[in-house]
Amino acid sequence: MRDAYHEELDSISDSLVEMARLVGSAIGRATTAILDSDLKLAESVIEADQKVDDLQHDLEARAIALLARQQPVATDLRIVVTSLRMSADLERSGDLAQHVAKLARLRFPERAVPHDLHATILEMGQLAQRLMAKAAEVITTKDVDLALQLEQDDDEMDLLHRTLFQHLIDERWKHGIETAVDVTLLGRYYERFADHAVSVAKRVVYLVTGEHADEIQADVQPEIQPVTGADGA
Repeated sequence: MRDAYHEELDSISDSLVEMARLVGSAIGRATTAILDSDLKLAESVIEADQKVDDLQHDLEARAIALLARQQPVATDLRIVVTSLRMSADLERSGDLAQHVAKLARLRFPERAVPHDLHATILEMGQLAQRLMAKAAEVITTKDVDLALQLEQDDDEMDLLHRTLFQHLIDERWKHGIETAVDVTLLGRYYERFADHAVSVAKRVVYLVTGEHADEIQADVQPEIQPVTGADGA
């Protein structure tokens, strides 16, 4: 019975990894769709989100059944509850990728992103995909150090988001209000996607250590060395 129980816990973890890989692929394909005005690709991203939803519903059902049958305590309870929360983060990430694809479909055959912002949006899409790939690796390996790195990686997304906003408020902006709204929404979608990847990683830290990631990071802040003069004083 215990072997079957732990196999089921492993199966829940495998489902989380699959969800992370699916939504990572979705944000990459949605980015291509929005930049290339590729309607067929956008539609495929929109339709594929149902698989992510189905995986989440199945995972929730299995987790709740485990809670009811096994009444886990301590570490096992933490695994089940944290997995439920991670699945919610991943499902929301899939929705965000779908939002990008829906915007591509809405503006077809026109392009939602002006040419001068293509590079920034492409970089945001690629970074979002890398962050989610790293989150999937964290779920698999339970590597706390790797998990803690994700928040630092997310700083790059925040910087790209600020860069995008600077374009929007620049007095030389010439693409109109509708495009400004589209770009604002896109920036928000990518930023939130990255936040969910970081959230997944933080939940793995809690799953492994029983401590919140912010508490661990506070404990390992580097010591500030005193500044000495040329004579060593």
